Parts: sequence; C-alpha cells; structure tokens
Amino acid sequence: METIIGVFSSRGHAENAVRELLERSVPQECIVFLSRSEGEAQSIGKQFGATVGGFAGGAVGMSTGVIAATLLVPGLGPVFALGFGAAALLGLSGAGAGAALGKKLAGEGVPTTAEAECSEDIAFFQEVLSAGHSLIVVRTESAEIARSAGEVLDRLGIGIQGSVPVAMQTTLRQVGEVAIITITGRITSGQSSLELRQTVRSLLDNNTDRILIDLHGVGYVDSAGLGELVRTYTTVKNAGGQVRIVSPSKRVSDLLQMTRLASVFDVQPDEATAIQSFTRRETQAVA
Repeated sequence: METIIGVFSSRGHAENAVRELLERSVPQECIVFLSRSEGEAQSIGKQFGATVGGFAGGAVGMSTGVIAATLLVPGLGPVFALGFGAAALLGLSGAGAGAALGKKLAGEGVPTTAEAECSEDIAFFQEVLSAGHSLIVVRTESAEIARSAGEVLDRLGIGIQGSVPVAMQTTLRQVGEVAIITITGRITSGQSSLELRQTVRSLLDNNTDRILIDLHGVGYVDSAGLGELVRTYTTVKNAGGQVRIVSPSKRVSDLLQMTRLASVFDVQPDEATAIQSFTRRETQAVA
C-alpha cells in the first residue's frame, strides 16, 4: 500500500488538488481530506460532488461510504474529516465513525491489527493540523495512481521545490546494537520508497529495533517519500523500537519544519549524539 501525503496552507490549492486528483481518475475511495476549517471542508465536499450542509458526529449529507464528520480532538478542537476513503483509511464504518476517528486522533482506544495497519499515519496528522494546515491523503495499491497523485500533491502542496537527478541509494552498517541507514539522492515513490521499507522490515525481522536514518545526503523528498518516512517511524514505534533522524539536509529540514513533522521525528544533529540518545532514554526509563 502506497501512502501519499499532501500538506496545504491554502484553501484554493487544496480545492484544486482534489479536483485534479479526480480528473486524473484517482478513485474517490483512495482520497481523504482533513482540516480544522469547516468552510474549507465544505468547499472540498463540493469537489466530491456532495453537498455538506453542516457537520455533526457522524456521516452527514454524503453518499454511502463517505465520512463527513466533526471530530473533537483534545488540544485541537474540531477537526473535519471528509472523503470516500476515510472509512478504509482509518478502519472505520457506520454512524459512529466520527466519534471513533476522534478517539484515534486523540490517541484513545486499542486498535485492531487492521486498524493499526490502516491508520499508522494518524499520530502525524495531529501535528500538521495543529499548525493550521490541512491534509490530503491518498492510499492506493497502484503504483501508477500513486505516481499521478504524487505529481498533483507535490505541485500544489507544501514541499521541496525542484528536483535532484540522483536516484536514492542506501548503505547499512551496525554500531553496537544500533543500525545506521545512510540515504543519499532522493526519496520518492516507487523503488526508492520500497527499498527503505524493505530495509527497515529486514532489520525488525532480525530483532534490530534501534535505527538511525542519516539524511544529510538527501536533496529531495516528494509526497510519497514523506509518507514513507512517516510509515518507517510508526512501523518501528509500533514494533516497540526507536528511530532517530540524523543530520537532515537543509532542504529536508525545511520540509520537516513546514509540515510540523520536525516536532514528531526525533531529529539529532550528528551520529554520535543520536547513538548516545538511546542510552540516555534507557537510563531515564530505569531511573
């Protein structure tokens, strides 16, 4: 499953993005929109061909399978969820979907295995929403749909402009119990995202759950690459492990700051400090 994440600070850009996604035949069931602005959510609802006259605690004024709900999230207030893909993305269905999603965003409840797999990005959404941005999330099994959606979200959303011609390369080495993945080039949809995913999965399968990801040589991250970094972080965390992001390049650091993910990822300035941070955390836990 590919996850493409677009972060928006402009209502017009978010509306245009949804319109273009639908025009490019990205299935509605793959698209989810999250915002703290009811007016913005109502405008986006029109792109789905639906009239949203007002939001409440469950599905309102939408076709079967659509969630249009007000979610009361502690620390954020109302969050509006919209899209045919909301139920599938978040493992929800039925009239109680709004309340259930609100609990997920608030970190409440124990998800099933399927829910955890579908909604592993949820913790990051709250950070982006808290900055006043909105989100469009596309999840699909199709590489072609992922590529097409990524082109739209990269062009219209908040991201790193320009491109780097070097394909992603990774090297893996071990320092004690810590695995260090050094990435150079660009992290994008397709083979590069798959390579990172497979590397992390192999480490976890071999009981290595302390992972440093060195991004000093990464010059470009697209919306799919951002989604893959989110997936990596939450996959390791859900397995009981820890991830450190080390020495991100200025362009990547700027992207993490703009999307508010810098406050979620544990970003360390250099390798030695990152390795020591594992020991410090463990000492504090024992104390």
